[in-house]
Amino acid sequence: MVAGAVDTWTEGRRLPQWLRSTLWFVAILGFLLLMWEGYKFLWTEMGWSWPVRPINRSMPHTWDIVDALFSPARRGGSDILLVILGEAALFTLREAVLGFVIGAIVGFFLAVVFVRSPLAERSLMPYVVASQTVPIIAIAPMVVLWAGRNDWPQWIAVAFISSYLTFFPVTINALRGLQSPPPTASELMRSYAATPNQELRKLLVPAALPYIFTALKISATASVIGAIIGELPAGLPNGLGRVLLRFASSFSSAPEKLFAAVIVSALAGIVFVAAISLAERMIVRARPEVFQAEPESLSVATHRGIA
Repeated sequence: MVAGAVDTWTEGRRLPQWLRSTLWFVAILGFLLLMWEGYKFLWTEMGWSWPVRPINRSMPHTWDIVDALFSPARRGGSDILLVILGEAALFTLREAVLGFVIGAIVGFFLAVVFVRSPLAERSLMPYVVASQTVPIIAIAPMVVLWAGRNDWPQWIAVAFISSYLTFFPVTINALRGLQSPPPTASELMRSYAATPNQELRKLLVPAALPYIFTALKISATASVIGAIIGELPAGLPNGLGRVLLRFASSFSSAPEKLFAAVIVSALAGIVFVAAISLAERMIVRARPEVFQAEPESLSVATHRGIA
């Protein structure tokens, strides 16, 4: 019902896409808030306690969470919780962005190697897949220890932990994208005496961009998660990981602070993904013929620089 109402209202007025997305976000957020408060009200009236007791010590009211954001983090202190969480989010995003860049480069490099050498794909792909079965919480302490022995800044070590979660989606999606052009397109490129690098730059990469951007949006959220997890064994006091751990230890007495920290952590991931989506739209607008062309005619839009 909510989805239909939003679609009808926005389509009838032909609003810009960014405004429609914003309205969707606000509508879904409002729906979730109503569900939260409705659960508390109904479960309290009915005396139900499963699956979660609706008491304030486990499920604070939404307005209590908002009030906590704009209140001092400590009783009698002057530092507002939102300011503390904002600074922690910026610190964590710095680690996440570096890890994202490292993971994206490594992932794309592996995809190019695999598409150039089927033997390398058959040999190394099982190890790439197996790398994601190892819990990151087990790898993080080792990376932090190695970084300490080499006198690296601890936040650099956290960035490498973040890159561990980033490279895999990029590798898989980029490989799928690089393999997406039909054989006839590659044959046409070779008929124009295109070198392998020209074929990669003018045919394979443009065809793979939709796949790559999908992977980058997944990796953006994963990099934030990896940075938060990596901050715990690193002992960094400035990031979201330490803030979440501190508020989790005092959850029974001040649950609204932990919920506020979780919301800010989610917003950090949303901002990161929104930046990737904005870059995608800018590139799609610059190269519409690549994204809108049929696969059979893709080479027609890409071989002109070779002829």
